[in-house]
Amino acid sequence: MVAAKIAPSMLSSDFANLASEADRMLRFGADWLHMDIMVKRFKLLVVHSFGRLTDKMGRHFVPNLTLGAPVIQSLRKHTKAYLDCHLMVTNPLDYVEQLGKAGASGFTFHVEASKDNWQEIVQQIKSKGMRPGVALKPGTPIEEVYPLLEGENPVEMVLVMTVEPGFGGQKFMPEMMDKVRALRKKYPSLDIEVDGGLGPSTINVAASAGANCIVAGSSVFGAPEPAHVISLLRKSVEEAAMRGGDGRRKRRISSSEEEAGTARRRKEEEKKEKKRKGKREKK
Repeated sequence: MVAAKIAPSMLSSDFANLASEADRMLRFGADWLHMDIMVKRFKLLVVHSFGRLTDKMGRHFVPNLTLGAPVIQSLRKHTKAYLDCHLMVTNPLDYVEQLGKAGASGFTFHVEASKDNWQEIVQQIKSKGMRPGVALKPGTPIEEVYPLLEGENPVEMVLVMTVEPGFGGQKFMPEMMDKVRALRKKYPSLDIEVDGGLGPSTINVAASAGANCIVAGSSVFGAPEPAHVISLLRKSVEEAAMRGGDGRRKRRISSSEEEAGTARRRKEEEKKEKKRKGKREKK
């Protein structure tokens, strides 16, 4: 049974207090911190999350500006958390080295931007001590990621976008769950991440389809009790996995068991991050 991983999207956090926001999410039970990275043509951006690109800025994967390698590097000084980086760029290979040096844990690139060189991208990601993942936009057929999962050097996670990438606060697209179901049926032990419009009203659909890595932004950061939302998201994924795994009747998980599980997962991620750091330093 794949483990539930809840990843609050830092795009929805208070950028002026990023370190404290990261610590707050981890204390509330988050497993990962999701970092959306969208870039200009000439350099990684370290600007606000709602700036619009102008035509003279060139060709880009998405129209918004957000986090960059300097922000990842700064945040890494204050946390041992798994930094789940989602690269929405047209040339992901150009950012592998700098994200690796900055301290990224996971590097997820888009299949739409890597059809000709994904093997090289995956190899470079792993060589820098990061975990490779591939993402696809709503309009991209799920079959396009299969070669990246079945090659000699496969990716280790698939991110199914449930909104168009580049903007927060969009409505969840339930029709994307057919992609999640297809992936879960074909790859039972794969980490399947969903991003966009996830919250208490949509989590059951995503979890039942087979998603185990949940990115949630405004539904967590905008909630009166973020810890409750994170707990709810986790519970839905775990109960869906139990039902889908062996058909046993679901058992209610106590709060003490949940807290113990969260602490255990965090220690495991910290150990993995320590190993990744050692690899990066050797490079």
